[in-house]
Amino acid sequence: MAADIESILRETRVFGPPEEFQRSAHIQGMEDYRALYDRSIKDPAGFWGEQAQTLRWSRQWDKVLEWKAPFAKWFLGGQLNVSENCLDRHVATWRKNKAAIIWEGEPGDTRTLTYQELLREVCRFANVLRGLGVEKGDRVGIYMPMIPEAAITMLACTRIGATHSVVFGGFSSEAVRDRMNDAEAKVIVTADGGYRRGAVVPLKANVDGALKGGGCKSVESVVVVRRTGETIPMQAGRDHWWHERMEAASDVCPAEPVDSEHPLYILYTSGTTGKPKGVVHTTGGYLLQTALTMKYVFDIKDEDTYWCTADIGWVTGHSYVVYGPLANGATTLMYEGAPNTPEPDRFWRMIARHRVTIFYTAPTAIRAFVRWGEQWPLKHDLSSLRLLGTVGEPINPEAWMWYRTVIGGSRCPIVDTWWQTETGAIMISPLPGVTPTKPGSGTLPFFGVEPEVVDKDGTPVAADAGGYLIIKKPWPAMLRTVYKDRDRYVEQYWKKFPGIYFTGDGARRDADGYFWIMGRVDDVINVAGHRLGTMEIESALVSHARVAEAAVVGRPDDLKGSALVAFVTVQQGGATPDEKLRAELKEHVVREIGAIARPEEIRFTEGLPKTRSGKIMRRLLRDIAAGKETLGDTTTLEDYSVLAKLREEEE
Repeated sequence: MAADIESILRETRVFGPPEEFQRSAHIQGMEDYRALYDRSIKDPAGFWGEQAQTLRWSRQWDKVLEWKAPFAKWFLGGQLNVSENCLDRHVATWRKNKAAIIWEGEPGDTRTLTYQELLREVCRFANVLRGLGVEKGDRVGIYMPMIPEAAITMLACTRIGATHSVVFGGFSSEAVRDRMNDAEAKVIVTADGGYRRGAVVPLKANVDGALKGGGCKSVESVVVVRRTGETIPMQAGRDHWWHERMEAASDVCPAEPVDSEHPLYILYTSGTTGKPKGVVHTTGGYLLQTALTMKYVFDIKDEDTYWCTADIGWVTGHSYVVYGPLANGATTLMYEGAPNTPEPDRFWRMIARHRVTIFYTAPTAIRAFVRWGEQWPLKHDLSSLRLLGTVGEPINPEAWMWYRTVIGGSRCPIVDTWWQTETGAIMISPLPGVTPTKPGSGTLPFFGVEPEVVDKDGTPVAADAGGYLIIKKPWPAMLRTVYKDRDRYVEQYWKKFPGIYFTGDGARRDADGYFWIMGRVDDVINVAGHRLGTMEIESALVSHARVAEAAVVGRPDDLKGSALVAFVTVQQGGATPDEKLRAELKEHVVREIGAIARPEEIRFTEGLPKTRSGKIMRRLLRDIAAGKETLGDTTTLEDYSVLAKLREEEE
């Protein structure tokens, strides 16, 4: 890895000066950036207090920040409502007839909701939720395709002070059950199904599976959107059709003011234990930072049509499909399906059709575009684009250059953004038309964010030396805790460097102060922009009757960034490790977690390399999975014969 980054640094071109791009509407140049950044670090209370005035508050805060490491409270005493900031204040202006959401389904159907229409729908569904007994502080589960009703549900929850928890539509019944049980959801909102790669995803059937046999005792009601028209069973007294409830609901629902620290949502992300962790984000600080990053990082203007390709099941969909754009009065595009359905030009066709100006997608998608060939984007008029973004994982310089030249025509700046589910909003990114960029580098920190690269003792490392990426001071959009597990919050993020947030990522900072994110340093693997915990996948494999033990690691993959490789030992005398069992285990993981967790490769082995204390040495397995000829330190290995057999099997 060190050799790779050194070669990148040697060959890096700096793209600038910024004059080659259109000037930002919100900041004029690097001098302005540095002045604002310096103020945000030296006087965070003054800086964030001033920025918070851009939101609509029901009650002004008494104190900007209370920091008792590792617990932060922002804008104490302040009250506001997210849906009011995203809808009502725009409806009171000329924007009421502006498109808030432009939506396109995979079959080709389209809808447009103006800000005024969206507000009415949100109010109706907020009243539906109240009619089902949902009160301020209750949790509502959302398990839906990428349709406007998903955003409507999120905003309706904020309208009445309910806390939503979105589960990615690609997850299985078991994953829905586990997350809804932990959140103690009162209501689940879903659809009869959704479209993906020409097939129907059976969402309602998965919810039924999660609730079967009292699987989620807290769930009292299920609301179902009719999306596909598939015939589905509806349980009397529990299940309700969306359209029937909406027809009977009033479109008047005053926004409920909530405390700035009121939980806005719980989003479950994989961790290094088998149990997914519920990351809690609160209201005021999160909304402020998502709105502010949307303004500066995407240089958002009223005339823009903005498209973030993320699903709302992930934090990117929360922050940069729904809350960030709508807080700024922007037009946000939502798409339901896959980028190559029916053909690999679907995204480019949509950009041309809707005259998209800002396009924000994942490096995995960009690498897929590269593989499919430039003939597909070249078939379409992409001249409306003025800004490109990348999110979810580090982007390799080759993909960055292709993105810049083929899609952007060398005229569009690229904002390569680094942030996490836990950070809530963008932390490191160029500002378009302001920051000179380097292919593969996230460049410089956003206002109020103070990152550092340190060694294992917490000491800052020299320029171009690798280390751990930390954040030294609290920021408004930061997670507040792990739901119902404060100890895990401290252990996971604050124990390694007490009082300082450890991101779990490795990074380098070059002589210009630019950050280069190198990827995860723990046992969370980034596959196609989705963070998957190895322990959760290992737990799924071991739950199979024929599996005795399993270890899951990632290996480099040109398309996905990382691919999952599972090393599996079978029960003695009970199973034949053959292709049939290999296929069976892959499908078992899909049923337990979802298709995105399907191992790319399963290797059967008689044993796993362990330390003398019994810990599996995944580092060695990663080296083997990657095909490295020379392995790292093996001095703590208990049984060298296990390693020898693994190498023999590899050959």
